[in-house]
Amino acid sequence: METLKTLNVTALEPRQKHPVIFEIYDELHPGEAFLIDNDHDPKPLYYQLLAERGPVFGWEYLENGPELWKVKISKNETKGSEPTIGEIVTQDYRKAQVFKSFGIDFCCGGKKTIKEVCDKKGLDAAEVAKALATTAYATDGSENDYLKWDIGFLTDYIINTHHQYVKENTSFIMELANKVAKVHGEQHPEAIKVARLFSEVGKDLLLHLSKEENILFPFIKELALIERNRGVLPEFAFGSVSNPIHIMESEHEHAGEILQTIREITNDFTLPADACNSYTILYKKLDEYENDLHRHVHLENNILFPKAILAEEQMQFAAG
Repeated sequence: METLKTLNVTALEPRQKHPVIFEIYDELHPGEAFLIDNDHDPKPLYYQLLAERGPVFGWEYLENGPELWKVKISKNETKGSEPTIGEIVTQDYRKAQVFKSFGIDFCCGGKKTIKEVCDKKGLDAAEVAKALATTAYATDGSENDYLKWDIGFLTDYIINTHHQYVKENTSFIMELANKVAKVHGEQHPEAIKVARLFSEVGKDLLLHLSKEENILFPFIKELALIERNRGVLPEFAFGSVSNPIHIMESEHEHAGEILQTIREITNDFTLPADACNSYTILYKKLDEYENDLHRHVHLENNILFPKAILAEEQMQFAAG
């Protein structure tokens, strides 16, 4: 049986934990691995490795609490075991458009690999990979700036851009969907389903935004302030930031599934021959709404939330 070097993370000074782990990882040869022992789930370390080294490592839980967490960290033989779709888009948002062209959800379903999604949807994984490769030489790197943004600033950006979009457009699309269902529902029963489904997702999202703006986001902004001022992390009623994050991620997934269903029953928003202006505007707005949600959820699930979890974890380390 292979004997691997084991690092007892709890024996290190808080500020030295992640630097020492990174140093050991960087000294590994491809195919080599080491173990870490910790007294709590080191998941934030996973996100930091992903952000700073990319999807080029293996992460395997050998023990998963409640008193000891043992993780095997390995350096991949080749350039990365297959990354998830969310990880790919986090590294280069330009690839989101490629996934969209194949009908692949890169935000709410972003934790799946290309192979997993292609197997499920009956797509050619090689064709998807080829399309992704065409973006490799593009020169616009502005999307990756999100990774460098302060979590407080990113939170404000999401509220002022994507939350505001949902608030400004949800009621209008609901009214439009109901109008189209009333006029065209007899000839096109899918219009009735669209109105019902969008009413559900619209109401859910407005409630979801309220929970983020009144509970989760103020906490994340406080984390950012404490981090900048090197303050002490207080105790919060809901415990770790990961608790409300898990709830928000679940709600994101549900919203994404409903909008995907709407896309499917409308055949990718293909208008019927007798479509009126309201019908045309409805389908354009639904497509726009889904696209905005994809980018919105990507920024939260794949960038803001992992950075917030990591910030909290580093403050806990610093506090000893």
